[in-house]
Amino acid sequence: MSSATFDLTEIDHVAIAVRDLDAAVAFYRDVIGATVVHREAVEIDGVEEVLLEVADSYVQLLTPTRADSPVARYLERRGEGLHHVGFRVSDCAAALESMRSAGAAAIDAVPRPGSRGTTVAFVHPKSAFGVLIELVQENRAG
Repeated sequence: MSSATFDLTEIDHVAIAVRDLDAAVAFYRDVIGATVVHREAVEIDGVEEVLLEVADSYVQLLTPTRADSPVARYLERRGEGLHHVGFRVSDCAAALESMRSAGAAAIDAVPRPGSRGTTVAFVHPKSAFGVLIELVQENRAG
């Protein structure tokens, strides 16, 4: 693979798939001391997520909201644990195209809306040594 031709700015989040979102939130909040900064149901992905702030990044807790969601299938096959790593990029479309040009298999054909107003695209774990990668572009105004 060639070198990246996109701007990777930082790790956006580490996502953890859980069966009981409220119990996981309580653990990370009460035992680890993380602050909950966002909670959202993402219907297109069939998940509910909670973001816990850690410096300028997040721990994302995910639980399925329907049995046919990718996270539900993941929990069935592998159980709870690390689901994916989100890398913050300045331009999601350029990052996705760069990865595709380098031989990575994209899950998303084009970037799409993500939670908290972001633009996202996923890259298959077979292209990244077993790790599902999410490219995350923040779309903050001003």
